[in-house]
Amino acid sequence: MEAPFKSVCIESLGHVLPERVVTSAELERRLKPCYDRLGFSEGRIELMSGIRERRFFGPGTRPSDIAAQAAEAALAGFDRSRIGCLIHSSVCRDFMEPATASVVHARLGLPRRCTLFDLSDACLGFANAMVVAATMIELGNIEAALVVAGEDGGPLVEATIKRLNEDPGINRKNSKLSFASLTIGSAGAAMLLTHERISKSGHRLLGGVMRTATEHNDLCHGGMEQGRVGGDLGPLMETDSEALMQEGVKLAAATWRDTRELLGWNNASVQRVFTHQVGVAHRKLVFSTLELDPALDFPTVEFLGNTGSAALPVGLSLAAGASHDSPLRKGDYVALLGIGSGLVCANLGVKW
Repeated sequence: MEAPFKSVCIESLGHVLPERVVTSAELERRLKPCYDRLGFSEGRIELMSGIRERRFFGPGTRPSDIAAQAAEAALAGFDRSRIGCLIHSSVCRDFMEPATASVVHARLGLPRRCTLFDLSDACLGFANAMVVAATMIELGNIEAALVVAGEDGGPLVEATIKRLNEDPGINRKNSKLSFASLTIGSAGAAMLLTHERISKSGHRLLGGVMRTATEHNDLCHGGMEQGRVGGDLGPLMETDSEALMQEGVKLAAATWRDTRELLGWNNASVQRVFTHQVGVAHRKLVFSTLELDPALDFPTVEFLGNTGSAALPVGLSLAAGASHDSPLRKGDYVALLGIGSGLVCANLGVKW
């Protein structure tokens, strides 16, 4: 899919980060039963991923709580009666039914004419939601849309530790399928998109390209039904990290080639790059394969971990903050590069 936009702006951004910091060393101390049984040495999580810490919200925090907090930051000073669509795009949701977006809608006091729905596409949900919302604006169906995500990786990490420590079927080989889950963190993000005629920011969403390689949909699977350990039910995920990285980056290369053609860009056109944050090795391979300068990147994975669909917009929101030491500058051409299990890839271009 190719989606060029002529009249859509990113009006504002918001994000929320948990106060509780959990280091990789702390997780490994809790994994001592597993490490002793399998002969693993401490330090492997940070060595394999580059992640020294991540953040978790308190027990009982709902994705809607996180998303609503981020949205409040993005909506400061904006007339909410003008919002025509709300999309909740997280992997995490409050419940199967109704849509988590309905809870966020009520919390924010959005108008009755504002439609809402959840959109799920693994770590690519936020980028997908941006395209859907921007298309509605471009077509003239609405003049403003709000995209939100509330990701809480704490329950997944807790269930993974429990399984690794207590499941007798875990061995050195199959334990590798669980280690990607230990890189997960938590964060919330929100983006307000508007038609250019009501935009004050002037940050233009130029368009983007999506490509798929669904023959690799078996490289990462997760769900509650897999989490029964010792009678408890919790979320668990199994990931072939190496294959997912290799095949994902191949897809990213093809998608980036088509994105440059759509936008009329070459690599020299780009001043800043924001990616879905998975790990240091993944980031290195992406920039090498796409032949982009790593200095253009805005890394967060070392201190936030993999925050799912929130990773890319949180990085963008942090860089957009006036207090940041490396803020976005007016006129910068910005590439937003996302890859989600499945496999799906989305690249979006912005003129800031």
